[in-house]
Amino acid sequence: MKGNVLLRTNVFICIIIIMGFIITSMVSYHSNKGVLRKDVEDISQLTSEGIYHQIDSLFAKPINISLTMANDSLLKSFLDEEVERKEDGAFIQTMKNYLLSYKEKYDYDSVFLVSTKTNRYYHFDSGVDRVLNKGNPENVWYYTFLDSPKEYDLNIDNDEVSTANNEIAVFVNCKIKDKEGKVAGVVGVGLKVASLQKMFEAYEKNFDIKAYLVDDKGNIEISTDRTGYEKTSLFEDCGFGEYKERMLADRSSDTQSFWYADKGRKGFVLTKYIPGLTWHLIIDNDTTVMESKLNRQFYVGAFVVVLIILLVLVFITSIVRKYNEQIVKLTVEYEKKHRSAFQAETEKIYESIYEIDITHNCAASEATEDYFEELGVPKDTPYDQALPIIAEKQIKEEYRTGYMATFCPGNVLKAFEEGRENLCYDFMISHDGGRTYYWMRITARVFAWEEDQSIHMFIYRQNIDEEKRHEREMIEKMERDSLTGLFNKAATQNYINRQLQEMANREFAFFILDIDNFKNVNDNLGHAAGDEVITEFAEILKNQFHDGDIVGRIGGDEFVVFIPVVSREWVERKAQFLLEVLRHGFAKDNQVCHITASIGVALVPRDGSTFEILYKNADKALYETKKRGKDGVTIF
Repeated sequence: MKGNVLLRTNVFICIIIIMGFIITSMVSYHSNKGVLRKDVEDISQLTSEGIYHQIDSLFAKPINISLTMANDSLLKSFLDEEVERKEDGAFIQTMKNYLLSYKEKYDYDSVFLVSTKTNRYYHFDSGVDRVLNKGNPENVWYYTFLDSPKEYDLNIDNDEVSTANNEIAVFVNCKIKDKEGKVAGVVGVGLKVASLQKMFEAYEKNFDIKAYLVDDKGNIEISTDRTGYEKTSLFEDCGFGEYKERMLADRSSDTQSFWYADKGRKGFVLTKYIPGLTWHLIIDNDTTVMESKLNRQFYVGAFVVVLIILLVLVFITSIVRKYNEQIVKLTVEYEKKHRSAFQAETEKIYESIYEIDITHNCAASEATEDYFEELGVPKDTPYDQALPIIAEKQIKEEYRTGYMATFCPGNVLKAFEEGRENLCYDFMISHDGGRTYYWMRITARVFAWEEDQSIHMFIYRQNIDEEKRHEREMIEKMERDSLTGLFNKAATQNYINRQLQEMANREFAFFILDIDNFKNVNDNLGHAAGDEVITEFAEILKNQFHDGDIVGRIGGDEFVVFIPVVSREWVERKAQFLLEVLRHGFAKDNQVCHITASIGVALVPRDGSTFEILYKNADKALYETKKRGKDGVTIF
């Protein structure tokens, strides 16, 4: 009888232990799988952002340089004279030197020019390298680009120049247009694909991912082992082919991500569109091996449980009790270790984490209550009353309204009812009483608390000051002319149109300034000296205006100034003053050039209310100035 009781007791304990192990193993398995997925998503996102910004930075300058070359008056004059002088060795050497100067200055792998009149391909190293005949398959890129409406384009091809060893390169091609707007040639620069592949290889090695740049058809343009030259489709043999149309159809700046399981592969894929290149960046994080290891660990754990149960059946109740105590101890240690690891990893990303009970309008943790009290919020103050106190203590004034509107209880409950579980808001915050501010991002996770059916909100605070600073630097870099530091043509046009819309009742003057006889400087002293003249001219011009005035370089030696004015007489005096300060001598290699400027002016609102109209009228006035002998000013 006693044996039966002991047997029944042991069997009962074994059943409890079995159930306990099964539950613990399942919880641990799903918890580890959740952590794995979160890590994979975070790594993929960070890798995507890193590669995106590097590619954006890498291609911004070549595109700007190609556009600058395409608008160079010297290059256009070369193409105008090409047919008559195409056999002139000195003429060809001049162009070779021109291309070589850009190659040496910016260290590109290729700098080239193609004339639409002769289809000659000029190269910095070989001069006239070849003629691009239409029937040659190697020249399809050229004729396709001529037929396209794009001003510039990128293509990946082999470099046919003999000294390039037929290496694969990314070419930035830009159209040169003559005075009638017809395409007179194609100019551009090339960068070896190998350098981009090395960057991808470094990311793949460090983060165990695969990175691809693909075109709108899904063909791989650049990866560690493929280029656009081979015309290989990424989606033919991958696990995420079902998402092809959704991934390639997206043209927004948002990031798309998908978990996939197909063709024996499992993983996480993330895609982001790059507008400047019209390519898609795709990050593939294959988790097949990791998930197999996780499953194997689960089966090993189950096998160990079976062995332990067999041992429990053999030993007496006292051994069972000791073993049970050990299980409890191990479980507690595991939870502590897991919690510590989670907290440590979270603190690397976020400054702090707080929890709010939205339903009961109060803080939901001691850490949150302590944070409120540190900011002077009285204890037990309702959350909706604490929110404006927190905003006033730390948040910059212009962001307070948006902060309170985003995280007030009413908006949080509304978002939850609409199925939106995440809220996000960027703002500037201070921890020293408003003396200095930095950028902060709050990400809130809204969820239902099952125990009392209430709505809770986790608040994650993340310092994004460095991210915002980098964003500002990128915008500033894209708006500036690389040679002079003035606004480039696109930024100049954008800012002028914006002022015309925002201050429609103000009077403005639109100046076009052109350096007289600038071609002679390039011809006599060289292009490097020409760049110095432009830089010096731009510096003198910029110093005559205030920080809020718009001063830009819109062409090779053409500048635009847009300023508010009080009268036509004031404009005349300002224009005459500019003529005087811009007259100066430039000395180089014992030669002196006298620099002067011609000016055309259009007035707002009399002569137009858009950039295009004002430019057209001011350009007509500039033409009249040049007809009279240059070094003067004409008001339209």
